[in-house]
Amino acid sequence: MSSVRKEKAEHPFRRRRVLVFGFLVAAIVLVALYSTITGSVKLDIGQVLEGILGAKDSTLHTIVWDLRLPRIIVGLIVGMCLAVSGAIMQGVMKNPLADPGIIGVSAGAALMAVIIMILLPQYILLLPLAAFIGGFLTAMLIYALAWQGGSSIARIILVGVAINAVIGASMSAIMLLYSDRVQAVLPWMAGGISGVTWDQAKLLSIYGIPALILSLFAIKHIKILNLGDEIAKLLGHNVERSRFFLIVISTFLAGIAVSVSGLIGFIGLVIPHIMRMIVGNDYRYVLPFSALAGGMFLVLTDTIARSWFDPIELPVGLLLAFLGGPFFLYILQKGGKTSAFN
Repeated sequence: MSSVRKEKAEHPFRRRRVLVFGFLVAAIVLVALYSTITGSVKLDIGQVLEGILGAKDSTLHTIVWDLRLPRIIVGLIVGMCLAVSGAIMQGVMKNPLADPGIIGVSAGAALMAVIIMILLPQYILLLPLAAFIGGFLTAMLIYALAWQGGSSIARIILVGVAINAVIGASMSAIMLLYSDRVQAVLPWMAGGISGVTWDQAKLLSIYGIPALILSLFAIKHIKILNLGDEIAKLLGHNVERSRFFLIVISTFLAGIAVSVSGLIGFIGLVIPHIMRMIVGNDYRYVLPFSALAGGMFLVLTDTIARSWFDPIELPVGLLLAFLGGPFFLYILQKGGKTSAFN
């Protein structure tokens, strides 16, 4: 009887998942098209095709091929990395308020990026690697400080919040000491993908796509950990090894995104939470659907940020903070600590 009830409970989600998948795929196509035709120079479909297929020295080719298409691709991959990183972090913490940005992992990646950009600009090509190393070392520091015969989720979150504050102060100190070099860093700190090129899109693809594929291996680990540590251990599962593996993947994804886009927040927090409310708690669907929704949402908000406030181009990180902050408060009001995982 219990299996019958479970099947009935899953039935509404089964149909909804098919519809949501179709909607997200269609939304990505439409948002990409909207982003291609929208901007300070408005284009129609014919001009877009001419920009892609026409002469390489034409103005249309420059606008479409050199400016807008790389930005769309970078936005998709960055949004996917942020959303999947957040989904994994929330899964391993069993807390819908967990996010690489909130517990300090993104800040660690950002600190290393700031050090490269301000103190070691000659090594700017190593920025993606440095951001990952910064995020990874921060995650390991949080993990080590939270360890007391085991890694309590509550301790990880509390230690992460404290480390986040320390790293934020460190970044402020560096920028104050080298105030003559800060101008180049401020747009990156606000979060954005303006000015990206095909070189950055290709580099991001080399790091990001394999990392997103690797994240699929996180699904099994999250499903087992969500049973509870004691049950997972009784099943012969190494809980600490799984938790470590998941934190490394989440950190890797966050570091990849931060290295290109700067500090873009709330996608890793908001998107997985929304997906769980729509498609249920099964991470076989939460993870890939979060990736699709995160990529689509970042491209959409970036397009709005660069075109709706003309002649000013608003950093997408600021727009997402305006949108994500109220949603974060909404989660808190609804008792977000447990509701999404019940």
